[in-house]
Amino acid sequence: MDTSLHTKKPTIRPVELRDARSVWEIYTPFIRDTAVTFDIEVPPVEEFARRIRTHSAEHPWLVAVIDDQVVGYANATEHRKKQAYCTTKEVSIYLRDSVRGMGIGKTLYASLLIELKKQGVRNLLAGITVPNEASVKFHESLGFELVGTYRNVGYKLGEWRDVSWYEMWLGD
Repeated sequence: MDTSLHTKKPTIRPVELRDARSVWEIYTPFIRDTAVTFDIEVPPVEEFARRIRTHSAEHPWLVAVIDDQVVGYANATEHRKKQAYCTTKEVSIYLRDSVRGMGIGKTLYASLLIELKKQGVRNLLAGITVPNEASVKFHESLGFELVGTYRNVGYKLGEWRDVSWYEMWLGD
């Protein structure tokens, strides 16, 4: 990737169908090489196009773009389908390796929070497969607080994995 990206500020915008391949490219290494996500098989690009069509219609999904290249994305999903959970959302963020540490994650999440507040969301949840000190520090720096850990809830890359849950209260 072009090293000049490190000196440029990203544009944050809603995801578009044309971003499916870029989102797929960003997410694929996390599926294939890490326990960050519990997805095991890399789905086809068309699955990401389907997710963009269906998911982004109901929940914020933003991308960070530098020089017409999507370098990261953040989105919110429903926590559970039960109606009483309607003001609680689960949030996720994924960045290309080449842009980590540039503040793009914080910019993406800040924009996502603005959109979620407009929708009346009051509580955010972030599940972090542990250990993942970088993600823990990132979420804590934004005001997320640890509320608990599910032990041995996923099996990936030959090991049982714990997931710690963090929350952030957005409003009254």
